[in-house]
Order: sequence, then C-alpha cells, then structure tokens
Amino acid sequence: MLVMNWMHQPAITIDADDVVADAATLLQEHEIHMLPVMQKGKLVGIVTDRDIKRASPSDVVSENRAQSSDLLAGITIKKIMTPDPVTVSCDYTLEEAVEKFLVHNISGIPVVNRQQKVIGVITKSDLFHMILTLFGFGKKGHKFALEVKDRPESLTAITDIIDGYGGRITSILSTRERAAKGYRRLYIRVADIDQPSLAHLKEVITQKATLRYIIDYNEKKRECFG
Repeated sequence: MLVMNWMHQPAITIDADDVVADAATLLQEHEIHMLPVMQKGKLVGIVTDRDIKRASPSDVVSENRAQSSDLLAGITIKKIMTPDPVTVSCDYTLEEAVEKFLVHNISGIPVVNRQQKVIGVITKSDLFHMILTLFGFGKKGHKFALEVKDRPESLTAITDIIDGYGGRITSILSTRERAAKGYRRLYIRVADIDQPSLAHLKEVITQKATLRYIIDYNEKKRECFG
C-alpha cells in the first residue's frame, strides 16, 4: 500500500508571505489541520491550526473578534511556520510513512513526487482510516484471532476450514508479534457465517489452532479464550 493511494490531493497550500488570517480561513473551509507553505513554487515549511492558535491573541488581549482578525492580518505565515518540513515520497509505503510520524512526532506530512513537487498531504487520520478499512470495521461478520504454527500450511488449513463452512474471508492479517516462539497470530475477518455454523466452525478450528477471541459483529458479542 503506497502513500499515493491514501493521501489527500491536490494539496491545499499557502504562500509564506500570506497572512495568518488567510491560513485560518483555508483550514476552516477545507476542514483540515495543516497547510504546506510555499515560496516561489518551493516547499519551505508547514503551518498547522495549532500554530495559528498560538499566534492568535488571547481573550485577555483581544476584546472582540474584529480586533483579533486585525492582529492576525498583520502576521505573515513565515513568522509562525515550521521550516524545512518532513516530507514523504508518493511512492513510499504506508509503513515508511508511519515511521516518519513516530520518529518526528508529527500529525501530517506533505507528499512530494520525484521532482520534489508537493502533490498531496497524508495525515494520521488517513492512516487510521486505512487501518479501519483493512479490518473491515463497520461491516457485518466475524473476526477470528488465533495462533498457529509458523508454517505455510497452517494458514491454508484454517482458510480451507472457513471456506468449507461457507465463510467468505474479507481480510487476513498475520504477524509473529506477541505470538509464542515458532508460532504466528492470524486475524481473520469472515462474512456469511450463520450462527449454527459458527459453533461447529469454532470446534473444528480449535483442533488446528489456539483461539484467542471471536468477535460477532452481527450480534454485537465477543468471546475471549485464555
């Protein structure tokens, strides 16, 4: 999964010589929290809603909104922006983007192409949306979390069982993290399993794997094991 498939595009940008009031208007109109800052077509910084709040006069200083707007109109973006921003290439994987977020403790990153032109923005919200999409959140069905021996045939055995009960697998995530040595954990989202089949399916799966939990999104129930 590449950044280019999940980013917001085109990027809403602002010029370094524009004023803070203009940035506040853009953020509100587009319901975003960050703007890449440009100067002569080159990315020179970013400005966030948090930067604007810090630049805004407090209620103690400002008696009314008109006075506040006048003060913001006198402050240029280059005075409050963060210069030399972190960027990601559009052909970065989402995992590489996540690393940037964690290392630099930021919430949004401008996306550039091979010519270093800003073509979009990716945010933590986009990554959360990606995670929900992968897990099929908000859809009906069941999720099985289980632990199997770390062998290629282990996954096949489980998917064949589910298929035999008429289940339609909509997503599979596999990891060795938090699994016992020599094992891996599987998180499988399944649709089209009725309640009578679910009980039998659970019994058969436990002969091949260690169940950790089952979430029934149809009945809004969950069952944890061990």
